[in-house]
Amino acid sequence: MPRRNNMEFDTQKYPGAWKKILHYCRKYNILMIIAILAAIGGTIATLSGPDRLQEVTDAIAEGLTGEIDIEHIRNVIIILGVIYLSGALLNLVQTQIMAYVTQMVSKQLRSDISRKINRLPMAYFGKTTTGDVLSRVTNDVDTLGQSLNQSVGTLVSAVTLFFGSIIMMLRNNVKMTGAAVGATIIGFVLMSLIMSRSQKYFRSQQKRLGEVNGFVEEAYSGHTLIKAYNGEADGRKIFHEINQKHRRAAFRAQTLSGLMMPMMGFIGNLGFVAVCVVGASLAIDGKIGFGVIVAFMVYVRLFTQPLSQISQGVQALQSASAAGGRIFEFLGAQEMEDEQDKTAEIVDTKGHVEFDHVHFGYDPDKTIINDFSAEAKPGQKVAIVGPTGAGKTTLVNLLMRFYEINSGDIRIDGVSIHDLKREDVHKQFCMVLQDTWMFEGTVRENLVYSSDNITDEQMEEACRAVGLHHFIHALPKGYDTVLNDSVNLSQGQKQQMTIARAMLEDRPMLILDEATSSVDTRTELKIQKAMDALMKNRTSFVIAHRLSTIKNADLILVLKDGDVIESGTHEELMQQGGFYNELYNSQFETA
Repeated sequence: MPRRNNMEFDTQKYPGAWKKILHYCRKYNILMIIAILAAIGGTIATLSGPDRLQEVTDAIAEGLTGEIDIEHIRNVIIILGVIYLSGALLNLVQTQIMAYVTQMVSKQLRSDISRKINRLPMAYFGKTTTGDVLSRVTNDVDTLGQSLNQSVGTLVSAVTLFFGSIIMMLRNNVKMTGAAVGATIIGFVLMSLIMSRSQKYFRSQQKRLGEVNGFVEEAYSGHTLIKAYNGEADGRKIFHEINQKHRRAAFRAQTLSGLMMPMMGFIGNLGFVAVCVVGASLAIDGKIGFGVIVAFMVYVRLFTQPLSQISQGVQALQSASAAGGRIFEFLGAQEMEDEQDKTAEIVDTKGHVEFDHVHFGYDPDKTIINDFSAEAKPGQKVAIVGPTGAGKTTLVNLLMRFYEINSGDIRIDGVSIHDLKREDVHKQFCMVLQDTWMFEGTVRENLVYSSDNITDEQMEEACRAVGLHHFIHALPKGYDTVLNDSVNLSQGQKQQMTIARAMLEDRPMLILDEATSSVDTRTELKIQKAMDALMKNRTSFVIAHRLSTIKNADLILVLKDGDVIESGTHEELMQQGGFYNELYNSQFETA
């Protein structure tokens, strides 16, 4: 699929959604044409039946006053059987093809959403719940696929059957056709009114479903906190409110769309009655035969049946339009800049990092990093300290280009990170954060994640260095144990694994954001020793709240309210008696 950038999509525009949906179906045009032709062929076969039935009826009626032509009746019945069998086979072909096409379109949409996720900036996910994104990938794509499968074949058959029935009825009797059509005009008017009113409720239904999924995902990931704070009652109350909004939207959408079927049934029966009355009067006058009335009664049923099918198809289209709106709204979100034309690269990284008058804010009108400047020389251990909210983790995010700075520059070995591709910037660093990154897979797969040519000896050596090797060997299958809900790892063990993973990455520079916050003091000392060996000859950025762990740092940057207010070694900062001295001593004050 071609890369879409900055697509404009308005969920209020019904045709806009379908234009993009048809774009995804374009690859399967030939198959869809075959399916449509099969649906038309099956419908024509259905329409051919009543004429043959009329022959049988007329033959029987004539036989009541004379001799019955059994041979003719048998031939007609055989032809009728072949017609209906052909129609059934063509409908089967149409159903199979549409099922294949819709599943392939759904697969393509999910693939495009997956690729889109990787092209979206981190800021997007800061404003969108995980559950809402999941709802678009699963619920909305499934709804779109099911609606396409149900609506396309149904509408083609219904429209063909509708116009075919009118033609066949006009061929038989114009007056009876006029009676049938006149009775169903009301149905078209009512159907258009209902469709125009119910569309907004279908859109609201899909939106509320995304909110429900978002809350459930949030509640599940934070269920320990909910239990600890006895927040079940508040959680139930919030969920009840969200669930009620979803119920109201779904109820209105389904109620309005549900009116179509009984309404079309009533209109169809009204047309049937009108045809019976007009046909009876014409038969009494001797203008038509009994067989014509029988055939016409079947045609009227075939004429009114499409109205119900069209109403079902329209309902499916409304669901598809609402789901498609959310999907293409996501696919049309602002992407990160395409960097394929950037050629700058760092061949032999020394690790010289410069922050040059950096300004940044997550919101354009709210700056949290104010004119930040600092320099990290190759091989230095740079510690970043400060109170909560000072901007320590934000600096790391800017260094990794997870977010783009508002002004200023960040350079690695004299090359601006904006001249480098994001992938090349990421290759310069291995990271260990407070948030542990564990995926469902074996211990081995988690340790060597996205790394090549890692030997078992290297992996075991890294695990020994962080004190994890003995624990892994105690697992049922050692390094081949699958990490899932049945294997419970403590937060500290997960953090040890992320540190071992960083060791195996062996990249030029290192970022540690409270890397030992979840381990005990004894394990921390062991890990610290391993980390000191890892940081040797590497430029390292260490964020720490426990200031005792960064006393040996070559440079300590003290942040407060987005500004560097002090810098130097531990001894120099303690001698200054400033904010760092106060911060350090506060951790060792006795109550």
